[in-house]
Amino acid sequence: MTTTETETLETIRYTADVVVTTTDGYVLLIERGWPPFKGQWALPGGHVDPGETSRAAAGRELAEEAGVYAAPEELNQIGTFDQPDRDPRGRYVTVAYHLTVIPGTIIEPGDDAVRAEWWPLADLPPLAFDHADIIATV
Repeated sequence: MTTTETETLETIRYTADVVVTTTDGYVLLIERGWPPFKGQWALPGGHVDPGETSRAAAGRELAEEAGVYAAPEELNQIGTFDQPDRDPRGRYVTVAYHLTVIPGTIIEPGDDAVRAEWWPLADLPPLAFDHADIIATV
């Protein structure tokens, strides 16, 4: 590899996000407790750990950040999101999943989430990253 080729290599980070909706039209959002977008609303999600699939990471992050537990087979992949500017920290590629739950499913913020709340899909707050685009695919 030449010096020029080495200089153009880009670090790409791998993440997973989850769109959890209720059968009556609400979506689960967490308030971020850390930068970037600290204090803004986002989907539960985070980094895929070494040796972990994106589906397993999505389930783990959902449990850690919102107290919602799902078997891996309950998470349906909805797409890969890889716009180069989707995260101000650098290049992040996420695989997004969808889970449908019944109204009244209990949520509890944990890990790095300040709050977890159900929001009406028709009246969402401004969202961090490209999470509005991810929700729009469901």
